[in-house]
This record gives sequence, structure tokens and C-alpha cells, in this order.
Amino acid sequence: MEFFLDSANFEEIEEALKLGFIDGVTTTPTFMHLNGLTDVDGAIVKLSKMVPVLMIEALGEKAEDIVAEAHRQLALGLDKKKTVFKIPVSMEGIRACKMLRDEDIMVNIHLVYNIQQALLALTAGANYVCVLVGRMQDQGHNALELVGDIVETINHYGYESKLMFSSVRHAEHIRNAMLLGAHNITIPWKVMKKLADNNFTKVGTDQFVADTRMITMQVKEVISDHNPVIEKSAMVMEALIKMSESGLGAVSVVDKDGGLEGIFTDGDLRRQLRDNGQDILHEQIEKHMTANPLSIDSKAMLKEAAGLIEESQVDNLVVVQDGKPVGMLDVQDLVKLDLLK
Repeated sequence: MEFFLDSANFEEIEEALKLGFIDGVTTTPTFMHLNGLTDVDGAIVKLSKMVPVLMIEALGEKAEDIVAEAHRQLALGLDKKKTVFKIPVSMEGIRACKMLRDEDIMVNIHLVYNIQQALLALTAGANYVCVLVGRMQDQGHNALELVGDIVETINHYGYESKLMFSSVRHAEHIRNAMLLGAHNITIPWKVMKKLADNNFTKVGTDQFVADTRMITMQVKEVISDHNPVIEKSAMVMEALIKMSESGLGAVSVVDKDGGLEGIFTDGDLRRQLRDNGQDILHEQIEKHMTANPLSIDSKAMLKEAAGLIEESQVDNLVVVQDGKPVGMLDVQDLVKLDLLK
């Protein structure tokens, strides 16, 4: 199935082309108007240089007018092998189709709403026969049945034309086009960019990413640059200042040589204030710290850290290297990485 983008928005066209498999772009004067384009010819020339195949409108009251408009646009510098002229179905449009096809100029007969119109387009040699599925469904017509009938007609009689499934409104339309055997589909970017979305896929991917982080990342890779440390002889007020400056909820307490002695957390602070009042702010931290705190080596894997936090039900682990604190691992560090809930 050929995969076209339905747009006149240059930014989204450039984004779609990055996918690497877009077969072309279909556009209309309406799209150009909605995107604020006033130089239609300039936009067409710019698009023609960007995309593999460009489908543009050729309008006129008589077949000769339509053919003349196609020739005029080709004269702008368009490549005949990469340009398809969209012509609304009518007797004059069908006649123009035959005239252009006799010159080996590609044609898309569109605004097809019944099998009789499609048959005229097929007989005239249109490269594409385009059914506006969403628009037909808006009007209460069985567009999917028409698409199936045209595909069957093309396959049964061996026409070289392709059925284009257009006016796509949602992902289900892409599924419809595939199951009905449409040869070509043109999709708005807002629909196309959501085709890979699926909640089950996201859940599975997130789990793979989390598990990979667990077994490949070390604790030192996720801890904050801040390393709040205070000697055990310091006052509680100093610990409070250290925590405020670092934005962390705990401070490591060390001896005079920098060896880990304990930890003092914001939870400890709240409990001590509740039980003993504000006088504790002017007492030594050694009196109020938690001695022999849980710690983990900076080179340990996150899996080990997560297991230790879950098993011990603590919010902070002191991260050490050679027995000295080098940082603090907060439970929220792991939550942000989706390693803990």
C-alpha cells in the first residue's frame, strides 16, 4: 500500500518525511488556505522539490481548461513523473483525464461517491480513483462498501488504476483500508503520528527501560550533585540549614575524619520538634541523629538500591565511597526513573 501524507503544512510535511517511507503528499487549495498560504504556485513548486510524489488540484469548467491548468503547473518546473493532477469526477473531468493520460500525465480522479463514477475513471485510465471515506460517512453513506467494490472491480477486470482511501479521520480508517485492499491511502499528520501509540506497548516499553536501568546503572549516576554533610558535633540548626541549601530531606553525619556516623532526616526533625520543642535546634546533632544508617556503595547497581529501600522502607540511603558519604539517594530519585512506584 502506498502511504501518502494529506497536508499543506510545511513543518509537518518535513517531520513526516523524516520517517523515510512516505510515498508522497496530497494537498488541496483548501489546505493551503487553512495554512495561510497565498502564493499557491510558489507553494506547489516548493512542495514538488520536497516530496517523492505530489498530488495537486487541476480545476476548470471544460476538459480543455483542466488540461491547460495541468500544463501551466507543469511549466512551473514540476516533474511530470512525480506529479499527479487531482481532478473532481464529472464528464468534463473524465474527458480531461483521458486527454492527460494520452500524454502520459498522471491523474487522480477524486470526489468519487459511487461505483459508476469510479467506472468512468477506471475506463479513462486514471492512475488513482479517490474515495473520501470520512466525508461520505459524515453524510450517512456506506463508504467502506464502495471502497471494497472499487477494489474488487480493479482486481477483477485488471485495471492498472489504484484505489486511494482518503478523508481519513482516525486509526480505524487505516485498518479499514488495509482489510479492504486499498492500494493507496492518504493520511493527515495528526492521525499518522499516533499510529504507533498503544498503551500496552508503552507499559511494556517502560518496563524494559526500567529493568535495563536497574541492572546497568550505578547509584552514583543518579544521585544529586549536592552532598550535605555535617560533623556530629554541629548543632541541629546547622543540619537544617544544610538540608535547606541542598534541597534534600536528609544530611549525612560524620566524624572529624569524614567517616559516616549517622543520618539526620526531615522526619527526624519533625519528630524531635514535636517531642522536645525548639530547644533541640541548639543541641548537637549527635544526640538526635540515627546512628549506623543504611548506606550503599556508589558503584552498586540501582537494582540493589531499590531492593534495599523497599525492604527497609526508608526514604534515603547514604551513598558512600571508601566509607565516606559522597551523596544521598532519595526514594524520589528512583521514582523519577520509574524504578519504584
